[in-house]
Amino acid sequence: MRHACLRILRKPSIAAFMLLCSAFAAPLAAQHNGARPAAAASPPEDGQWTMPSRDYASTRYSGLNQITRSNVRNLKLAFTFDTLNRKGHEAAPIVVGNMMYLTTPYPNHVWALDLSKGGRAVWVFRPHPAPASQGIACCDVVNRGAMYANGRLFFTTLDGEVFAIDAKSGHQVWRNKIGDISKGETITMSPLVAEGKVLVGNSGGEMGVRGWLAALDAGTGRLAWKAYSTGPDKDVLIGPSFKPYYASDRGADLGVHTWPAEAWKIGGGTVWGWISYDPQLKMIYYGTGNPGPWNAQQRPGDNKWTTGVFARDIATGQARWFYQSSPHDLFDHDDINEQVLLDMPIHGRMTPVLVRPGRNGYMYVIDRRTGQVYSAEAYGFINSMDGVDLATGRVRMVKEKAPKEGRVIRNICPTASGVKDWNPSAFSPRTGLLYVPHENMCMDEGVFEANYIAGTPYVGADVKMYAGPGGHRGVFTAWDPVRAKPVWEIKESLPLWSGALATGGDVVFYGTMDGWFKAIDASAAGGGRLLWQVRLDSGIISQPVSYRGPDGRQYVAVVTGVGGWAGAIVSAQLDPRDPTAALGMVNAMRDLPGRTKPGGTLYVFALPK
Repeated sequence: MRHACLRILRKPSIAAFMLLCSAFAAPLAAQHNGARPAAAASPPEDGQWTMPSRDYASTRYSGLNQITRSNVRNLKLAFTFDTLNRKGHEAAPIVVGNMMYLTTPYPNHVWALDLSKGGRAVWVFRPHPAPASQGIACCDVVNRGAMYANGRLFFTTLDGEVFAIDAKSGHQVWRNKIGDISKGETITMSPLVAEGKVLVGNSGGEMGVRGWLAALDAGTGRLAWKAYSTGPDKDVLIGPSFKPYYASDRGADLGVHTWPAEAWKIGGGTVWGWISYDPQLKMIYYGTGNPGPWNAQQRPGDNKWTTGVFARDIATGQARWFYQSSPHDLFDHDDINEQVLLDMPIHGRMTPVLVRPGRNGYMYVIDRRTGQVYSAEAYGFINSMDGVDLATGRVRMVKEKAPKEGRVIRNICPTASGVKDWNPSAFSPRTGLLYVPHENMCMDEGVFEANYIAGTPYVGADVKMYAGPGGHRGVFTAWDPVRAKPVWEIKESLPLWSGALATGGDVVFYGTMDGWFKAIDASAAGGGRLLWQVRLDSGIISQPVSYRGPDGRQYVAVVTGVGGWAGAIVSAQLDPRDPTAALGMVNAMRDLPGRTKPGGTLYVFALPK
């Protein structure tokens, strides 16, 4: 509508322009809640997709609007590409100009495809990560993608290396090994590149590692700073500029004192998820993972600075604030999910916030300047917690659901994988809604003493997961962040493990674990109406994207390849008779091998010419 108004402006009649634009704007404003992406973090649409999150605000929104609610049913396959890899594919395709780049699971190949030649492969980069890294990966050998910046692609390998390669030639520019697989560290996350820094964190929270986020110089690969998630303030980069909003996060060396003696050294808090960046405030925002071991009786205390979100100065890494969503985490509720940077009305004033669909099941709206929580409403079924106290910031735990040695606690909702795991949501500035692919599952859990041996599992829990209330395991929710409530929901048989994609044509896309790629009416009035779907060769746990092709048309791309934690029963060929395999996920997914098969194919769709 805005573009229509701009075209009218070129005509002589300003009065006609004002009248017509008002007519266009009124219905849009009537259905919009006032939420909008942070301007500096969400640049104008250029038809490319240079990072998995689409922009620093993590909207995963494409402004392209050739594909609409009325014509999406006409989508046809444009081309496919086989990655020759049959493990879990979680990465987003990256599109820069006429080129597309695909990053695979281990062995972490990077493919360059020429979109002007129907997706023909131009080069492939093979980093040759250490084979031993496969044996210590917690939840499949996944990789969540590369990022493009200044002519280079930046990506990670499972064995703990960060690479920069020339995007045109595929030649290596630099590499830096920052993880140590002998300690149980791997790297699965996509880097974020901003202000000349490459930001990368480690995985391995189930292996007794110590979490950290590292910033490398984008030009040379040298370490600029490193912030640990546990330990003394000097290691966590907590100094005079650290001003957390809540009293429980204030005090000296809480990363030591909220743990038993020496436990912080193997306490987890890994940083394997998503990072957002506010160019105006010069701050990054990211979450920290679960404390180790899962048996919380072995680690009394709040276990700072795990299961929370940090705001840091990007230049120095110094912490500005921290909010802990799950103090003394009982259920493996890593807080590594995306934080969507929005400006939205709070108490009648436009306020800079971040919106976080937490793994614990609460949708947090947090002031990105101070760390104050404005709202935290459940977006899925929860019976192990009873809300969040906004005065203290602390979640209220249900004592009867706390795991205890010597007994099995049943019907804990949500599971260890949460109401939502890593798979990211998408925000549309047209509707003001956040589209959240997530789960509806519960679990039984028994805990026991875990013994630490470097490079081996450090868990201390047996878990069995299953479908939650209603019998379905997945939900796709359109959430209103201003009114803090769902607008519509779609129930899915299997848990949703793919990302979401919102577009300017008011269509939102996501995939299912049995291989359906779906287009949904994104509007509030549409009620989640299914507009189009196609069955692909394997389950979808990747992140769909949209881009403008060399021919000027809008394309939608998604990569198949079931796997990850929820799909490991297929990609790793786990025994469905062992209900505790894959940390309890196999029990919930015993039917998946009969509904899909391993894959690893790029599918690209467009409207007919």
